[in-house]
Amino acid sequence: MDRLPALLASAAMGVYVLIVVGATTAVTGAADACVGWPLCDGGLVTSGPALIVLGHRAAAVVVGLLVLATAAVAVRSRPGRRVASALAFATLLFPAQAGLGAVVATTGADTQLASVAGVVVRVGDLHLLVGLAIFGGLLTALGWELEHRTGDPDDAPTDPPTGPDTVETDPVETTARAVPDWTAAPLGRARLTVAAYYRLMKPRLMWLLCLVAAAAMALAAGPSLSVRTVLLTLVGGALSIGASGTFNHVLERDVDRRMQRTSDRPLAVDLVSVPKAVAFGLLLSAVSLSLFAAVNLLAAALGLVAILFYSVVYTLVLKPNTVQNTVIGGAAGALPALIGWAAVTGEIGLGGVGVAAVIFLWTPAHFYNLALAYEDDYERAGFPMLPVVRGQTTTRRHILWYLGATLAAAAVLVGLTPLDTLYAATGAVLGAVFLWAVVRLHYERDESAAFRAFHASNAYLGTLLLAAVVDSLVV
Repeated sequence: MDRLPALLASAAMGVYVLIVVGATTAVTGAADACVGWPLCDGGLVTSGPALIVLGHRAAAVVVGLLVLATAAVAVRSRPGRRVASALAFATLLFPAQAGLGAVVATTGADTQLASVAGVVVRVGDLHLLVGLAIFGGLLTALGWELEHRTGDPDDAPTDPPTGPDTVETDPVETTARAVPDWTAAPLGRARLTVAAYYRLMKPRLMWLLCLVAAAAMALAAGPSLSVRTVLLTLVGGALSIGASGTFNHVLERDVDRRMQRTSDRPLAVDLVSVPKAVAFGLLLSAVSLSLFAAVNLLAAALGLVAILFYSVVYTLVLKPNTVQNTVIGGAAGALPALIGWAAVTGEIGLGGVGVAAVIFLWTPAHFYNLALAYEDDYERAGFPMLPVVRGQTTTRRHILWYLGATLAAAAVLVGLTPLDTLYAATGAVLGAVFLWAVVRLHYERDESAAFRAFHASNAYLGTLLLAAVVDSLVV
């Protein structure tokens, strides 16, 4: 990696660690153990919370010097105007952030600065927002610098696809799974059939989306979380995912035959008939909504919205017609967070919206990696995915920026929910790993690098959600 991008990435993650640690010390009350600035009032510090606060301030000095070093290297390397402007923005804000930190330390984070339209603005809120602005400036500069060093701004196709219906392509030859031999032994046919219906449910999506719902439930209820609520919600959620996946298979069966990645799906190879698949999806939907309704009607209503959104809005409207399909379609993955929160509280709370925001922003940062790896497949099918329409360079930059937005939302979630140090540490460490994989993607620009970033994104979100569950229920 070149020096300036390495410094920008390091400075950005340094600022992010400061944000997460600062937010955690504020919500846990650790900041109350050290009320002076730059040192604690009251003499010798012996308590753990006070030492954490002082460590945070010492780290802020180190990160500030790192930001200055990054700016100095940028001056010598003469980056483009956009990079220089974004970096200057972040650098100039850092002293203001340090000043706000001093105010927070001496007066308290809850000190009111103003009231706008009935919304109280506290000094702690402003401190967090300025920190996020610095982080955003550094990530923006990193994205543009990587694009300058590794990208080709003109790699977008001149004639992007306009939808699957406009593409006339013969089905690809299926090699992974052959059309079943119905003359085989009954046991063999039964195994094929069960496997086919299981695959219709898209089980790979279940574990992560159920973990999203579990994290929302844990954050909403804490240790008092009911086992009954958990079981009904998670089983209902798994079946709703299965129903959505089944309807997706039905609606995309013709397109699936054109793509190497999907050409062996059960409906694409006639392993399951359309009427049977539709009936299976309706059965899953009915059972799923019944389980949700046993929890409360709001959870059932949101479950119905989730099924319809993925099956109809995303599959039929967004995916074949707009380059923003993955961005808007992220709402499908975010809905389990609202379902989980509603299952516990009977309402859509701010904490549930916070979890949903993390998932919504994470989806493009995650799925664009897959779109890069299967760009030819999506082009063959006529789907206007971002790499197909705007090129790989733009896609890699968008991955980086959506990653930054995801990390920012994950940090804000600390202030909305009773999260603690395990969540903070997990987010910082796995966020750095995710960023490293995305930066490598800019330099290596091949299928293996795209899959590495894809798996890094899965590891980040899965581990972060698990940490949220443990933080809420155990720690």
